[in-house]
Amino acid sequence: MNENGSNIFINFIVRAIVGMAIIFFVNQFLDYRNLSFSVGLNAVSFLTTGIFGLPGVALLYGIVLYQSL
Repeated sequence: MNENGSNIFINFIVRAIVGMAIIFFVNQFLDYRNLSFSVGLNAVSFLTTGIFGLPGVALLYGIVLYQSL
């Protein structure tokens, strides 16, 4: 793997881990407030946050909010 490929892979992993941590803490906050808008911690959310970053987290919560309407 060349230097550019490894940078892309590391960037993906960092975004995915940070995104999953944000989802975890937002889910904890929403549970504390007795709101039922939670995003699952699974492979789909891992890939979404890894590819899109913070907008991916917002996308996942937007989908959950849309489904609850």
